[in-house]
Amino acid sequence: MNKRIRTPAYQAPQPPPAGAIAEDPAPRLEAMYRRIWETSMHDMPWVNRALSVEVVGFRHWKGDWVGAVITPWFLNLFVLPGGGELWSDRPSGERCNIAFPAGELEFIADDDASAEIPAYQYCALITQVSQFDSQDIARATAEAALEALFTAPPVVEEASPVSSVADADQPDPSRRAFFRRVARR
Repeated sequence: MNKRIRTPAYQAPQPPPAGAIAEDPAPRLEAMYRRIWETSMHDMPWVNRALSVEVVGFRHWKGDWVGAVITPWFLNLFVLPGGGELWSDRPSGERCNIAFPAGELEFIADDDASAEIPAYQYCALITQVSQFDSQDIARATAEAALEALFTAPPVVEEASPVSSVADADQPDPSRRAFFRRVARR
């Protein structure tokens, strides 16, 4: 039986799904964390006063938004909804793995309907930012993390099963391997 599939000659563009962010979210995300810094985090003893709030390297990738955020209390990767294939609506606190050229990383969903950015998913890069002496060092770290995130690990030819040294050279797609590559940059 010969089945014919009919496809329309023209298909109108579909609007992005509800909650999708069409324009660069960096200014809104930065405003949100500046407000948090000024209203509730400013007096916390563990913050690094050498740092300020800064959004780094946001780009549209696979239809969604990916970038990093530096604050005086963390350095995280973020995924924001853009109507693409990375984003999935999840309740706050739920974890999900998102694939990047560097490998899969675990992200945690968060949402606050009243916030400037009501829903996002984040992956903690550095939770103890006290190690940064300056904003420039934190920014360079965020940029190196983003570069590593979008760079596939080198392909290593498969060695004979007897070689234990070859096993040590195999790319490790784990989160730990990703952070090792960032640390080397």
